[in-house]
Amino acid sequence: MAWSTSSSTPQQTHEVFLSFRGEDTRYNFTSHLHATLTRLEVGTYIDYNLQRGDEISSSLLRAIEEAQLSVVVFSKNYGNSKWCLDELVKILECKKMKGQIVLPIFYDIEASHVRNQTGSYEEAFVKHEERFQGNLAKVQKWREALREAANLSGWVCSVNRMESELLEKIANDVIEKLNRVYVGDLDHKIAKLEQLATLQYQFYNKVAGLENVNKYNATVRRITELKMERSMRLFRLSPESGHALKGKS
Repeated sequence: MAWSTSSSTPQQTHEVFLSFRGEDTRYNFTSHLHATLTRLEVGTYIDYNLQRGDEISSSLLRAIEEAQLSVVVFSKNYGNSKWCLDELVKILECKKMKGQIVLPIFYDIEASHVRNQTGSYEEAFVKHEERFQGNLAKVQKWREALREAANLSGWVCSVNRMESELLEKIANDVIEKLNRVYVGDLDHKIAKLEQLATLQYQFYNKVAGLENVNKYNATVRRITELKMERSMRLFRLSPESGHALKGKS
């Protein structure tokens, strides 16, 4: 359910759009986040197109519009990219007009640098103002977009922090914000145990014995427990609610 693109071909339906600076995080943090979301069956749009023109393509604009949630990975060179800044402006427009959820991640950079355009962002905007002297309103719009996004609740990712653990937390946050429930892990366990139960049943029919029957019954009980856990997760019930349901049965 993870979608990527290298052309203007429309993608399948996605829920999440990833905005990032390729040279900073394409082959590390962002690709790992994309893989984590994919494993958790979250449809995610990531742009692998290395050749970019002066303006955002219509397919990319459409991808932003169709997302329920945008993850913006701010990094040291995100502010250097006119493309990234235009993406951010579009994302915040969708937040305002369509209620799109925006989740900022500050990768190896302080949120204050993004918010106030200091550090590497200050250097980037000196160049932007030189390049766009005839259109400083556009530069101002980028500044306002950075300020707004940096004030949103998000995640801070230090290079010294355990990335795998953080990625799981971010992915689960995305799932929660999408009002989604992930049961893929339970489905995998249930499928494995059902295969085991089938083999056990065939075996104890050929080799009679109380021990074999008990092993089969234990597997069936575990399958039932996991199916109950799956239902509880889908209906967002607490474990205590599950015990109450069992007591009434």
